[in-house]
Formats: sequence, C-alpha cells, structure tokens
Amino acid sequence: MGAVHAKSLDTLPMQGRDLDIHPDTLVETPERMGEAKQEILENKDVVVQHVNIQGLGRTKEDLLGYEISDVFLAKNLIDVMKRAHVARQKLLRLGIFKDVEVLIDTSEGTDALPNGLDVTFEVTEIRRLTGSYKTMVGNNEGSMVLGVKLPNTLGRAEKLTFQFSYGTKETAYGLSFFKPQPGKFERNLILNMYKVSGQFPWSSLKETDRGVSAEVNFPIGITNHTLKWEGMWRELGCLARSASFAVREQSGHSLKSALSHTFSVDSRNSAIFPSSGGLLRLNQELAGYTGGDANFLKEDFELQLNRHLFWDTVISASLWGGVLYPIGEQPSCIADRFYLGGPTSVRGFGMYSIGPQCQGDYLGGEAYWAGGLHLYTPLPFRTRKGGFGDLFRTHFFLNAGNLCNLNYGDGPQSHLKKLAECIRWSYGAGIVLRLGNIARMELNYCVPMGVQSGDRICDGFQFGAGIRFL
Repeated sequence: MGAVHAKSLDTLPMQGRDLDIHPDTLVETPERMGEAKQEILENKDVVVQHVNIQGLGRTKEDLLGYEISDVFLAKNLIDVMKRAHVARQKLLRLGIFKDVEVLIDTSEGTDALPNGLDVTFEVTEIRRLTGSYKTMVGNNEGSMVLGVKLPNTLGRAEKLTFQFSYGTKETAYGLSFFKPQPGKFERNLILNMYKVSGQFPWSSLKETDRGVSAEVNFPIGITNHTLKWEGMWRELGCLARSASFAVREQSGHSLKSALSHTFSVDSRNSAIFPSSGGLLRLNQELAGYTGGDANFLKEDFELQLNRHLFWDTVISASLWGGVLYPIGEQPSCIADRFYLGGPTSVRGFGMYSIGPQCQGDYLGGEAYWAGGLHLYTPLPFRTRKGGFGDLFRTHFFLNAGNLCNLNYGDGPQSHLKKLAECIRWSYGAGIVLRLGNIARMELNYCVPMGVQSGDRICDGFQFGAGIRFL
C-alpha cells in the first residue's frame, strides 16, 4: 500500500508535513534513540515530521487521518507522548483494532530536521467475523445473548451485528447497522430490524413486536441527543385464561409509528456507584403523525444528584416523572403506559404493582412520579481500599411515588392534587453489588408504607437486578 501525503487531506492542519500510512515501513524504536538527544528534545521544541501507520488491511486510510491529526500539533516531546496516547485511545475506540502500539523516534532522511520526530502506530485489525456469547441483566430479569458481528464492514468503522437473546421474560433477535461520522465517533447513525416477544405477568399480557428503527446520535456541548423514528407492528394477547376484560379488550394487532428525541447531560463519575456529579435525561415521543394506530404525546424525565460526604460515604437523590397524553378519542394502549413499583423503583412493592388494576391485572397509568433518597457506605469489614470489597456498598433508602390516570379536561391543579393522593412510600436497608460498570444487584430489607387497596407488597427481603434504579 502506498503513501498518502498531507496535501491530499486539506482539512488537516499539517502544514506540509507528511502523513504516511502503509503496512511495510520499518522505524526505529524509542530505545534506539540516543539518550543525549532524547534529553535535549525533552527540553526543546520539536516538530513531528511524519506519522506512520503499520498493519492496515481493509481499513480506509482517510478515516484514520481524523483520529491522529492532533499529533502534528505537538510542541515538545512530552506533548508528543500525550497526544500520541490520546490518538491511540481514539483508534481503539473505533472498535476495529485489537491492539495499537505507539513508537516515537527521531526523523531520518534527506528532509530530516535536527528536532524532527517520527511517530508510528502499529495496529492489529480485528477479524472480519467475530462471535460473542454473554449474559445480560435487565430490570429484574436476565438473558443469554448470542451475537455475530462484522466489524469494520465497509472499512470506515461500520459495524453489522446480528443478536439473539433468550431471557426469563423476553426473547428477541435483531439485525443492526452502526455507522459513525469520520473524526467524530459520538456522531453516528444506527439502523435496526428486530422481533421481540415478551411476557408481562403483572398484567397477564404477552406482546410480540416486529419493527424497524433509525436513530441519529450527536453531542452538542456537554449535552447528548438522540433523534429516532420507529415503526412497529404489535401483537398483544392474554398470558392466562384468567386475564381480566380490561386486558382482553386490548388484545389484537396494531401499528405504531413514532418520532422521539432524547436529551441528556451526564456528569457522574460512574454509572453504577457515582460519588459525584448528576444526570438529567428528558425524553419526548410523538406517535401517530407519521402513521399507525397509536396517537399520543409522551414526556418523561430522570434526574439524579450525587454528593460525596466523608469516609467514602455518598448521598444520592433521584426523581422520575412522566405524562402520556392521548391524541384523539382513542384511549391509550396498555403497552404505551407507565408502570411503577418493584425492586428497581419504589422498593417494598411487587414488580409494577402500583396504580390502576382490574381483577388483579395491573394496567399502568398515564402519569407518574417517583423519588428516592439513598445513603451508600462501604462495607464495615472492608479490609483495604481497591480490593474485592469495593464491589459492595451498604444501602439505606427512602422511596416514594404514585401512578394514576388523569382527566385532561381538568386543570393543572387538579392533576397535581391527584398525583399527591395515595402516595406509596417505603424505607429500608441492604447490600448493593456492582456488576462491571453497567449493572448492579441489590438485596434489601424493605418496609412498605402508604399501601393502597390492590397493591402487592414485599414486606421483608427483596432482591433486584438491573441497569436502571430509582
């Protein structure tokens, strides 16, 4: 593979220096650099004359120019090392290389400057076809996932993935295509085709969804945004013969076409055990204007604040809420409503067993709120920091919330009054275990309060696992 020069990449500020991308260039390692010259370069300005990339196969050369261009802006040896490390992290983030090594050496050749440096990235590409097997934890459910992936499908960090998931309540398979914008990996396009079959025993309901979706992700400043369109063919049915009439009348086929926008700001230092920072997520969904049987406007939010106190003790406060407004005379579908209760939201209550219900089947609601106050502390018998004990936290909590349907002919004061009635709340303590940096498990002793007629409670120990907790 030949050399590509900087003058062919007009957008890169390389000022006439060469960007050589080829698999066969041999450069000297930093160990061969003279110690005296290296010491001089550490204290003087340097010029990065060439950046070489070895080991390329199917990867397109223009993609990598965006990721490594900042190396040319380095002013001294320490700056070169820092920028080369950042460039290495960017290359690994693309998900197309199994390994990336960085070599820095003095420039050689007729055009070599006394203070010139060459930087070489030695890359090892991922295989064209990879498989995976893993287990996943959802909101109080687990699943086995089998996947086949074609990384770097077209040579510019695209990814084609097929996954099959078999879980305790849900079975799904889907095909997705991921395409990032060159030089701005956070800006990407995702296309999906899927089929999902799930069971919802709290509602005596089963649901099969077949759909397609397209979403665009992009950051603006410190915020992240997702624009999404989803078209779905839904089939609802009864899970048991004893299902209530309110569930039976929802059974059948329907089409849903929806546009949604998600806005988020996340300054937490950890998604599972944050000790500082906060999270704000707003989501809006509009269904019906692009076709389908479902017609509604749905708004919901999530807010979380974390504060470190002392001795690795953290206090955390969270607030959730949402409103679903049906458009037209058709009532909202049971599959689109909000649900509340269980070990991942208002603890001490059964899974999604708060709010409107009919003959023991919980029907969800069109408005809800839930809040939580938590105190996390290290285990009292933790021997040392950084050990196995750091995966655990002791947990003291106070939760509250309510879910109901609103009469939209009334005013806002009437809506707030209804949401303030019949508040369920609970308190308790337990142990939390972190699973990687994506999920966690809780074992809590719960004391439910404010119990209303029809609510299912869990007075005593309650186990929960998931990725999103109140």
